[in-house]
Amino acid sequence: MWIGIDASRATGARLTGTERYSREIVAALLRIAPQHCFRLYLRQVLDPDFLLSPCRSNGVEPVVIPRRRLWTHLGLARELAARPPDALFVPAHVLPVSFIRAQVQRRIRTVVTVHDVGYRRFPDAHPSVQRLYLDLGTRLSVRRADVVIADSEATRRDVLHFYGIAHDRVVVAHPGPLPLVEVQEDEARRTLAKFGLGDGRPYVLHVGTLQPRKNLRRLIQAWARVIARPDLAGMRLVLAGGPGWGSEDLRAEVEATGLQSSVVLTGYVSDTEKAALMRSARAYVFPSLYEGFGFPVLEAQAAGIPVACSNVSSLPEVAGDAALLFDPLDVEAIARALETIVLDEGVRARLVAAGYRNLTRFSWEACARIVLEGLEGAGRGT
Repeated sequence: MWIGIDASRATGARLTGTERYSREIVAALLRIAPQHCFRLYLRQVLDPDFLLSPCRSNGVEPVVIPRRRLWTHLGLARELAARPPDALFVPAHVLPVSFIRAQVQRRIRTVVTVHDVGYRRFPDAHPSVQRLYLDLGTRLSVRRADVVIADSEATRRDVLHFYGIAHDRVVVAHPGPLPLVEVQEDEARRTLAKFGLGDGRPYVLHVGTLQPRKNLRRLIQAWARVIARPDLAGMRLVLAGGPGWGSEDLRAEVEATGLQSSVVLTGYVSDTEKAALMRSARAYVFPSLYEGFGFPVLEAQAAGIPVACSNVSSLPEVAGDAALLFDPLDVEAIARALETIVLDEGVRARLVAAGYRNLTRFSWEACARIVLEGLEGAGRGT
């Protein structure tokens, strides 16, 4: 069986959550399904590390589609028409618009992953053109795909609520953890020094694209209450990440609250820098208003640091009993959670131990097996 995969987001210099998902799920599919052949549709030549062990190169055909604009709707659509695979997997929302046509839909069995519908929950956080494209693309994908993969039960509920498709066509497949890269001691020291954190003062960390639904303004306001305590006055809050859609001027918020010396805005961080920051943090905080899954929770648990996060969307589902949950709309609640996770050694130890246990609930192989079941399912394309 030939399985085509839109792997266009599996390569690139700066990989965010969706790109990392694509990379890990493609690799897992190649590992667990040696009985099938794969075509990986790409925007550029594969980087040399992508198909190395434990993946395989036999039975894998990279197909580079060198198109700058409308890559999915013209470039990928043309390739699928010329050489249709038996099944197609799209790890990031969007089927080509050609699937509107029934004869195209019937020819290829399709599985798509929907990571979240945050643009529906928080429309003001997205530019109008981007929001329209996301909505139309997702609507096409979930209505034409044979199987829709949701990262979480929370995302599944949102897909069913906003798009009204049959319940049995939406299947939850929790992703696995995103592994942190190995960091040498000298690399860690350089990273901490780069961001002014090399003096040994403890810090609480948040990593993620800076955008309104991450709820960072309330986090900064809560931090002002935390460091007002004499026993916590020397701590810092580190916000690591580049600007995203609807990005806010958080520096203005920091200045308005007088926190210039205790809040560090790093900008975008590399994988090595992120791993170094994670492993040296006193705690991790994730106050997001909405997440389709929440990879950073698992990353922090894997790094062995205690987690405090929102009690909304998918985050309780992902964190399990291994995070201190708070109402993200309540600044005082955020502050209390931060104080507890920094000061209470009993809570900290419990959360770290529970975090390691929680990680065992998630694996890329288990996720890939659910995707593969959808691709192999009875009906057209088999």
